[in-house]
Amino acid sequence: MAKDFLEEFIPDLEEFKEKTMAFHNKKMTVAEYKGFSGGFGSYAQRGGEKHMLRLRLAGGQVTKDKLKFIAELCEKYNVSLAKLTTCQSIQLHNLEASDLCDMIESVWRAGMVSRGGGGDFPRNVMASPLSGVQEGENFDVLPYARETADYLMNFIKAVKFPRKLKVCFANSSTNETHATFRDLGFVSRPDGKFDVYIAGGLGNKHKLGVKAAEGTEPSKVLYYAKAMVDTFVSYGNYTNRAQSRTRFLQDTLGIDGLKKAFLEKLDNAFKNEELDICPEPYIISKKDDGTRVSGRRVTAQKQTGLYAVFYQPAGGKIAPSKFRELYDLIKDMEDVELRITPEEGLYIINCNGTEAEKVLEATEDGASTIFETSVACIGNQICQVGVGDSQELLGMCIDAVRKENFADGILPQIHISGCPSSCAAQQIAEIGFRGAIKQSPDGPKKAFAIYTGGCPYQGRENLSDFGKSIIAEAIPQFLVELGKIISGQNTTYDKWIKDNGQKLDELICKYAEM
Repeated sequence: MAKDFLEEFIPDLEEFKEKTMAFHNKKMTVAEYKGFSGGFGSYAQRGGEKHMLRLRLAGGQVTKDKLKFIAELCEKYNVSLAKLTTCQSIQLHNLEASDLCDMIESVWRAGMVSRGGGGDFPRNVMASPLSGVQEGENFDVLPYARETADYLMNFIKAVKFPRKLKVCFANSSTNETHATFRDLGFVSRPDGKFDVYIAGGLGNKHKLGVKAAEGTEPSKVLYYAKAMVDTFVSYGNYTNRAQSRTRFLQDTLGIDGLKKAFLEKLDNAFKNEELDICPEPYIISKKDDGTRVSGRRVTAQKQTGLYAVFYQPAGGKIAPSKFRELYDLIKDMEDVELRITPEEGLYIINCNGTEAEKVLEATEDGASTIFETSVACIGNQICQVGVGDSQELLGMCIDAVRKENFADGILPQIHISGCPSSCAAQQIAEIGFRGAIKQSPDGPKKAFAIYTGGCPYQGRENLSDFGKSIIAEAIPQFLVELGKIISGQNTTYDKWIKDNGQKLDELICKYAEM
């Protein structure tokens, strides 16, 4: 983080400390404190006694220095729970109010500023997690994500946004970061340029983004960021929070009107700003050691003889002690670093074959199948607005499915959100769930509405709507029965679903009626 921003933000911590203490002394309501603390990347957890802190990590990149710092921070403050998020951040949970302000200052000085990590601000800028090392990528988008992340910090105190603004970069049409349906998304092209999408988003009344520009030069991305900021501030809804995200501009302005407004702001930015960039490329000079490694969790990089090792703790909940374990493992490995994925996992990249073998061994406690890489938000035991306990449900499902010993691929990755906020992006999942309450003869019961058929790939996007609700305790058995059907046909879910959508609907109806 640039020194001038740090000097600008540090004085704000005195007010943060005062209001945090006021909240704990019952002099501020939950809503009042949330509206303030979110701007510092911190929220009170359910019950108001403990707190969460969200670290900004542009593109999900965690260098060795940052990993070491996080490990030391967790040890110093006895952090009991950490969470990898779908916005490529790390959340630290169950924090004491008395520690929070000192922790935040330490985090900021270590370059992981949490300012704007929540609230009505530009959020963590995302990038494809293997950007710069992935075979077949169009080009490395991470340097542009980092530059954009730094640039957007200019608006934290200078501009009042109607709501949050999410910006991301994708290095291919796989679209892992959901660039085609974010507030502002850049999708790389084979010709070395970007297509630009605006005003998309998940959640209530989800919308695909509007393609606002094609063939954009990467050096010009900050002009598009400025145009999106100006468009949102000029036309965003400041009176109704439920309609204060950029996607609602598609309704108020119309598609053509939105594009016109954005392009006018873009033209103004080109005329009045000097925002061209030429970031340093990400260069790996490390050599092949001759050891070859393969397996489900190993990805060969485009750098010959180097590998990325995938690690997914269940539901993204990572033991804080794992940060120290990983740091001690990689600290002497040249160029090795971590990249957080948009699906709550991480890659340890730039490993030679011998190092990859060591990393594989150290991360055997993670997911071993596609299904076990399933995504879940933190859930209503911690989140103040959560309806369903997504982490509990995911744990129940994994336990039930493991007992069946299904082959990998029999069941897909699922996404579970505790509420309509879509923190687990259930609308783009092959099977997704959202916390709900279902009426029954015995009274209201905890349940989850189901989503099916989502897809994030550029050109094949499908944002699904929720369907019937299934009582939470019945969902593991629903998945087991689905797995048995597919296993009995000696196929995998992705192949089976192409011709069996009706059978899936029938199974959903069976469990929804229980």
